[in-house]
Amino acid sequence: MQNRNKVLCVDDEPINLLILKKILGRKYEVITAKHGEDGLLELEKDPAIKWVITDMNMPGMTGLDFIREAQKQFSNKKYFMLSGYAITEEIQEALDTGLIYEYFQKPADYKKIDQALEEYS
Repeated sequence: MQNRNKVLCVDDEPINLLILKKILGRKYEVITAKHGEDGLLELEKDPAIKWVITDMNMPGMTGLDFIREAQKQFSNKKYFMLSGYAITEEIQEALDTGLIYEYFQKPADYKKIDQALEEYS
């Protein structure tokens, strides 16, 4: 189990974290955080985290704000967005500039998420 790649999932909805942990946990070690501030703490605690999947709309900081902050200290991670909303101009810019690697819309296609994690290993 310790040899499995680690993915950090950040979402303010506990059910979404539970689903991500259950599905992605079959293949990866899944670490969860309820908001951006917790996500930053998890990244500090565990340098072995390889990928980050975050929701966009969360209390405190948005998913993009979280990623921008995380990038300052953890630029070696691969960041992904998972949201129930359509791609906004701000999210498209994040995709175009490489701030995020992929955008997934809820309800999520977990096969696509798994494929993206494999692609950006």
